[in-house]
Amino acid sequence: MKKLTGIWTLCILLVCGSCEQLFLDSQPENTNAENFDILWEVINERYSLFDYKKIDWDSIRTVYRPLALQAQNDTELYDVFAAMLNTLRDGHVNLRTPFDISRYLPYLGEPANYSFDVLEQNYLGDYRITGFLLNQEIEGVGYIHYRSFATPILDSELDFVVDRFKGLPGVVIDIRNNEGGDPANGLKIISRIISERTKLYSYQLKTGPGPDDFSEEKEVFLDPDRDNPGFPGRIVVLTNRTVYSAGSYFAAYTKALPEVVLMGDDTGGGCGVPAGYDLPNGWYFNYSSTIGYTVDGLNFEGGVPVDIRVEMTPEDIAAGRDPILERAIEYMKTGR
Repeated sequence: MKKLTGIWTLCILLVCGSCEQLFLDSQPENTNAENFDILWEVINERYSLFDYKKIDWDSIRTVYRPLALQAQNDTELYDVFAAMLNTLRDGHVNLRTPFDISRYLPYLGEPANYSFDVLEQNYLGDYRITGFLLNQEIEGVGYIHYRSFATPILDSELDFVVDRFKGLPGVVIDIRNNEGGDPANGLKIISRIISERTKLYSYQLKTGPGPDDFSEEKEVFLDPDRDNPGFPGRIVVLTNRTVYSAGSYFAAYTKALPEVVLMGDDTGGGCGVPAGYDLPNGWYFNYSSTIGYTVDGLNFEGGVPVDIRVEMTPEDIAAGRDPILERAIEYMKTGR
């Protein structure tokens, strides 16, 4: 598991290190034009998903550079930069300033298909909070809710929930509305599911300024955790469209695991490992530096598709029902 995490870190270091070499020939000036040109050029040379998204970045420059030159203050310049970056439709692309952080939030226009209030009031009862793992036995089935991959998981916490659900038909792992964090936390869970060394995904790193400058596709494997107990029975992972980044990676891993069923709604995506760059004015921006592929070759920037699709509507939420969880419990008991 440490080897896989190391590869993830190495990707970031390689991209950041190569990025710093782009503009060492001269000291950049802190002007609207210079800041814009550096922002546009770094994205142009290092962003990994132009081809996948069919984006003409040159035409974007034509639209936004005149607007940047016309900006009268930092707020106006920020608005131009943020709008330009949002044309990439990428949650890993953002601009960080002392007064705001840009973000791409496509799900805001979609109806809610998840409610923690419904879960807590109508299904969870007197649940346990083991570290950051909410857990409960629901209708004879184990249930774990992991709300953010930014929160760490200890082996002792996994030991507790694995032992708690021993003898049950299986475990539901709910990552709905989990917007990401550290993928190493998800690997801790996966290592308790697999029984042998398993290829989880592959990736390519953007290595140079040309549109086709990518590394060879590299496969990533994970070994099982043989020192600690594994999850018993069937495994169902619940996702929805507000699962991103490390959450999408976790969903992507399940495509390599025949014993795991992905249920609910497709994830929101986010396969590119983020790298970053500092502008002359002190602002900082991130961009996607890699392409991630599931074991069956899917570029999952646009999301990981579920195995069993289950809708949850605003009407379900108003009625206090969670049909995704109910379907998972049915599957756990019947196998279909």
